[in-house]
Amino acid sequence: MKKQNHPFHLVDPSPWPLTGSIGAMTLTSGMVMWFHMKNPTLMMLGMMILILTMIQWWRDIIREGTFQGKHTIMVTNGLKWGMILFIVSEIFFFISFFWGFFHSSLAPTIEIGMTWPPKGIKTFNPMDIPLLNTTILLSSGITITWAHHSIMNKNHSQTIKGLFITVVLGIYFTILQAYEYLESPFTISDSIYGSCFFMATGFHGIHVIIGTTFLMICLIRTIKFHFSSKHHFGFEAAAWYWHFVDVVWLFLYISIYWWGS
Repeated sequence: MKKQNHPFHLVDPSPWPLTGSIGAMTLTSGMVMWFHMKNPTLMMLGMMILILTMIQWWRDIIREGTFQGKHTIMVTNGLKWGMILFIVSEIFFFISFFWGFFHSSLAPTIEIGMTWPPKGIKTFNPMDIPLLNTTILLSSGITITWAHHSIMNKNHSQTIKGLFITVVLGIYFTILQAYEYLESPFTISDSIYGSCFFMATGFHGIHVIIGTTFLMICLIRTIKFHFSSKHHFGFEAAAWYWHFVDVVWLFLYISIYWWGS
């Protein structure tokens, strides 16, 4: 055992960044093959490499933080700032979609009929599935906060209940979003409206799937007693991310579904 006289975590050599890069390259190359040659084999291989990399990389990080004690207060503070900056970068990612949407909707050009929504576009009723999805995500924000307060108050059973309900609501949201896409009267190629709608809501949907996966891992870890009232940053990061997903959806609902229609 090597002794160190500092609170920082010097990460051990790991193969997962390399396998993750190979998986990402295989996935994107496979998507090109799928789009142009109707052959999804390479894409599925890339997806499998990425999933296996994630499982093993997360396993190593859980070991380091939970069992080896390498996530000291100093390391945890660094992880917190990393998560905050990551969420800020994601905010600017979505700002670009909102910028494109408002740029086109506030001054519609002659190519789209000088009207918004563009001529020929039949929009969704904002009081239908979009309102239900808004209710689901707002409810999930309440249940994740319930779970967070429960973990800080050392209430293990209520933490599990709150997390489980949040995961179920996240899956329910994704199913409704998929149904909405299947029933959509327009496509991504239908003028600037279709492009803005499917890019913004589609990337938000991907973020919901990522957040739900994040929370599912936290649920499994909670059941296995990996978290304590003082040492639970993995859960806290998932909660921050989920609140970010909630707020982005509110802006999407108000601007694209309600005002934009």
